[in-house]
Amino acid sequence: MTSTVPLPGGERLAALGMGTWNLGETGAARAEEIATIRLGLDLGLTVIDTAEMYGDGRSESLVGEAIGGRRDQVFLVTKVLPSNASRDGSVAACERSLKRLRTDCIDLYLLHWSGSFALADTVEGFEALRRAGKIRHWGVSNLDLGEMRELWSLPDGTHCAAHQLLYNLGRRGIEWDLLPWLRERSIPVMAYSPIEQARLLRDRRLQEMAKRVERTPAQLALAWLLSKPGVIAIPKTSHRERLRENAEVLQRPLSPQESDELDRLFAPPDGPTPLEML
Repeated sequence: MTSTVPLPGGERLAALGMGTWNLGETGAARAEEIATIRLGLDLGLTVIDTAEMYGDGRSESLVGEAIGGRRDQVFLVTKVLPSNASRDGSVAACERSLKRLRTDCIDLYLLHWSGSFALADTVEGFEALRRAGKIRHWGVSNLDLGEMRELWSLPDGTHCAAHQLLYNLGRRGIEWDLLPWLRERSIPVMAYSPIEQARLLRDRRLQEMAKRVERTPAQLALAWLLSKPGVIAIPKTSHRERLRENAEVLQRPLSPQESDELDRLFAPPDGPTPLEML
């Protein structure tokens, strides 16, 4: 297990970050959510992922508050909705995200999924933002192999710096063709829903193995992802206790025996499968 993952240009990111899907939805939880993000930074989970879609901007606003005074410690990721991803629309959406995030530059700006606008238009918008210094890198999310090949063929398409995908023990379809294609081009995968929105934690196979090897199910699932080259895991939690549990995985890499057992319990794909997303 490596604690950092390189972007195509060589910049290295923390392999374990923080997701924020559903954070900022209610005022009652806000103080604990902010404290959790700040604790994550203390523990080295410096990649923070959010999106304009999450809570109609409320997640971005929460993140902006949480990282106040610590912006230089954060690799900040957010995403534009497909409905806003025209050339001019992506520029306008980025400006709104910058305001909510209380920053003047986003480290990585992603297309949330493909929509009605041509990928070429989105790339033009992203490149304009990069030239203007509004974003440092751009990438995509939830694109299948055919869409990635289309993107790669575009002018500036090879500037894609990362791909955010649904990837966990129970969702291994990308390993057949998309993940190898990305690795050939040194494009890291940001694995969202790495514990399947907590559903993996209730899987009896994972529970029994975790008990036997003296880990929690979440730690086992995260350690499996972190054993994969070029993968960044971004689990979401709104509680400091759970975040500490997640961070402990960095101290104990997955053993070869544990990896083999997980492959038996959660088999890799034996053929191409349609891209899964949540």
